[in-house]
Order: sequence, then structure tokens, then C-alpha cells
Amino acid sequence: MAKKKEDHCSFCGHERSKVQFLISGVDAMICEECTKQAFRIISEDKTLQSANTPLVNLKLLKPSTIKAHLDEYVIGQDDAKKVLSVAVHNHFKRITSKKKTEIEIEKSNILLAGETGTGKTLLAKTLAKILQVPFCIADATVITEAGYVGEDVESILSRLLQAADYNVEAAEMGIVYIDEIDKIARKSDNPSITRDVSGEGVQQALLKILEGTIAGVPPQGGRKHPEQKLVQINTQNILFICGGAFVGIEKQIERRLKTQAIGFKNDDGNGNIDDGNLLKYICPADLRSYGLIPEIIGRLPVLCHLDPLDKDALRKILTEPKNALIKQYQYMFDIDNIELSLSKEVIELIVDTAYEFKLGARGLRNICETIMLDLMFEAPEMKDQKSIEITLEYANNKIEQIRYKNLNAA
Repeated sequence: MAKKKEDHCSFCGHERSKVQFLISGVDAMICEECTKQAFRIISEDKTLQSANTPLVNLKLLKPSTIKAHLDEYVIGQDDAKKVLSVAVHNHFKRITSKKKTEIEIEKSNILLAGETGTGKTLLAKTLAKILQVPFCIADATVITEAGYVGEDVESILSRLLQAADYNVEAAEMGIVYIDEIDKIARKSDNPSITRDVSGEGVQQALLKILEGTIAGVPPQGGRKHPEQKLVQINTQNILFICGGAFVGIEKQIERRLKTQAIGFKNDDGNGNIDDGNLLKYICPADLRSYGLIPEIIGRLPVLCHLDPLDKDALRKILTEPKNALIKQYQYMFDIDNIELSLSKEVIELIVDTAYEFKLGARGLRNICETIMLDLMFEAPEMKDQKSIEITLEYANNKIEQIRYKNLNAA
């Protein structure tokens, strides 16, 4: 009697006993290895097809148009908005100009310095809404020097490639925002003679992609592997915007200005120093003392500061922008058919408390969450209630809980 033939893969011919999985179809079977190979072929073909897709016609946006869009969502920070608007406008000029000339316009990468909660990341996210080029936000803190556990600097370009739907031509004209750039400062002002895995080493690795190079990028992200096919991306026309809080850099600025931390006069236009906003005097020398290497400072030629938020700015952030915090909470309650209202006294209390904690715009969210928590918990069950008014007494009781927690933590 003839031996029955064992089930086998219709593609590679391996029998069921030699593979882990054998998926059955109508008249054929396929093993897990052939399935993986098919997936790789399809992914590579998709990348190549996207790379050959013609780029959508770009529209040159005026700086005033870009700034007007930023004004709708971000309160204050006019200097930073102007810097970003001009940089993006010039970026569009560079990639759309068809004039034949021997003059090559260099890109102007930007460095934003500002305290936490002043709107660095919000500016970048809001900018993404109006741009017609691929845009991505990356975090410098997850990058490590090549050969160590963590992400390579090319992972930043992987995100941009994904934002461009794997269109290489579009990605090469994109904009990248690198957040927390201050967290990769080297630990001392002296060059490291040993490896600084997440500090100076990362800065050195960033140099080439900031200036312009052809980088091999893994399409699906992650670390490079020998068997992985890399996509070549030219970073010559990619605009990089870096942001960081640079906590403690005020001391460097104080030393450079040869002044003391106490006793500054407000800036009255006669050369007196504004002690409440030392970041406005920041210069490349301060960044070098903080721990950024000279090479990376030179590749971020546009240096801009963000002003700390005063009470008036916090009040406007709370109520005026399109996505104002109060409007967000009112919308959430409106979903449950409940009208939420806050008195001016309650808004002033939230602003005063946020200013006291010195957490910027993020502090507003923390305080609002504390005040709204119980109400949001009960809202879905308030079927008969059509409106809620938060009183000053109710808000005071909730905010006292925050102060009590902070007191115990101290």
C-alpha cells in the first residue's frame, strides 16, 4: 500500500513536520516562513511605489498667514511665532523655487528655549495643522549612541517617512520637531574621553542629519538589522526645529552678564536687566556652557526664546483660544447634555493657583482636573440635571487638596 503524502507548503515545498505553522487554503497551503517573505515583498513594493508617486503641488505660505494660524491656538510668544513663520516660509521658498542660480540657500534650523509649559510643543503641533509638507515630532530622550539599547538618530527620519506615507520625495522636504534637546547635553563642559551614551554621543550622531546627508532609514522604524532593507533619505532640505527647557541655564546667563540673581531692575529700555525673563538674553555661549557641543550649536543658527507666562497670559490660555481648556471641559459636559459654567472668580482662582505653582499652561490642566474630577465622575448619571455651575467655595475646597498634597510632599 502506497504511503500517503504528507501535507506540504505549496510555495517552498516544506512538509508539515518541518515547519511550525501550515495554513490551509482552498487548494494550497503556505508555511509561516513564506508568509513572512510575502509580507516583506509587499512592504518593499509599497515603499517603492510611494517613492515614485508625484509630490502634491506645494503652496507658498506667507509668514503673516502662518502667524495668524498660530495666533488662533497659542497665546502670546509673538517673537517665537515670527521666527517660526519666517523659517517655515523660507523653507517653502527653498523647495519651491525654480530660478536657476549658482547661489545655494542654506536651511536655517531653529532652537527654541523656554520654561516648561510655555508652549514649545504646542507651537510645533499647531504648526503641523497648516503645513502641506510631512511633519513629525520626535523626542531626543529616547535616542542613544549607536550600538547601545535605544533608538538610533535615524528613527527620527523613520517617523518622518511614515508621516509622508512612505513617499521619499515628500519626506525629503518635510519638517521635524525634536523635543527635549536639552536632555542630551553632556555632563560637563569638557569633551568626554569616554562614551556618553545619551549625551554627547547623541549630539555627535545628530550632526550629519541636521546639516544634510544621505541617511539609511529603516522603513518600519526600530533599530537597523543586517537583513533589513534601508530607504535612502537626503536630509539637505529637511527643516529641523529643536526645543528644550534648559533648566538652570539662567545661572549661566547671570554669570555671563556679571550680575547677581537678586536686585535686578525691570527692563525699561535703557539697558537694565529683566530679572523675570533671563532667557531673553540667551546666546550660543550659554548653550555651550550648558552642555551642547559647538558643532550642534552651529547647525541650529536661529536661536529663539519663549517668554514665561504671566497671569494675563494664563487667563487667556484658559478661555480664549479655539481649543481653550474651559471650552474643552464645557464640550465634554455638553456630550452628556449638561451646560457647564464657571464664574470669573473661579477662573481667577485657577489662574492665581497655576501662577503660584509655576508650572505654566500644564499647571492649568492639573488644577482643572482636580476641580472637575467628581463632577465628571457623576455627570453620566445626572439625567435630570441640565446645568452645573462651579462656585468659588467648591473650587476653593478642591484646590486646598492640591496645596495639602504639595505641603506633605515637601
